[in-house]
Amino acid sequence: MDLISSGWYSTPKWIRVAIIVVSSVVLWEAAVRTLDVKPFLLPAPSRLVTVMIVDSAYLLRHTGYTLYETLLGFAVAVIFGVLLAVAIVSSRFLEETIYVLLVTLNSIPKVALAPLFVVWMGTGMPPKVAIAAMISVFVIVIDMVLGLKSVDPDMIDLARSMKATKLQILLRLRFPTALPNLFAGMKVGITFALIGAIVGEFVASDQGLGYVIMVAQGQFDVPTMFAAVTILAIVGTLLFFVVDVLEHVALPWHVSRRGTVH
Repeated sequence: MDLISSGWYSTPKWIRVAIIVVSSVVLWEAAVRTLDVKPFLLPAPSRLVTVMIVDSAYLLRHTGYTLYETLLGFAVAVIFGVLLAVAIVSSRFLEETIYVLLVTLNSIPKVALAPLFVVWMGTGMPPKVAIAAMISVFVIVIDMVLGLKSVDPDMIDLARSMKATKLQILLRLRFPTALPNLFAGMKVGITFALIGAIVGEFVASDQGLGYVIMVAQGQFDVPTMFAAVTILAIVGTLLFFVVDVLEHVALPWHVSRRGTVH
């Protein structure tokens, strides 16, 4: 058993992931065929591949729209998340006000707020971007605040004794220390942004994968629904690993220390 385990973990990570994914797809295909599951209940992976090939142009167009919404919302969330975290750390008053407001806002189901954004901003792209940003900003703020506060107090005292300004302490001590936390929040935030974009598309949209799912639902087109969901899973996974790669590039010392580089 130990030999199998050591051999498995000595294999490159991307190969291990590929083996798990392929094995899951094969088991899914075999189960559907063996149990004779009807396509309107659970289509086989081969059926999904057929749908994706036949409707590739249609699905790619709507995937691009959803991806654009997601990236815009994520960018807004990162910018505002970092700014809010800096404000919270810099002021006790802001910590006691903004922090509480963020927690309260995060506790509200975003599906309940999505119709309001549509009323305020219309049915175009802005409400989807706003919802994506609102869903993902909270985790970025939380992780960034934790990172900004994790600086060794002795280092801050030393910097102050050397007449360093608050801005210098922020840029040269707090922010570099908080970068691992920021990337941790961004990994979660990018998937939340995708969820937010889909929520917005469910409420009111004529484009995007959320729109594809709603139209397919109305037509009881389960294979197309599964194809759209599969694409969402692929896009979400790729976005997560893109942020992970950026972390490897920006913080090689941190990644190497936690032992995730193979």
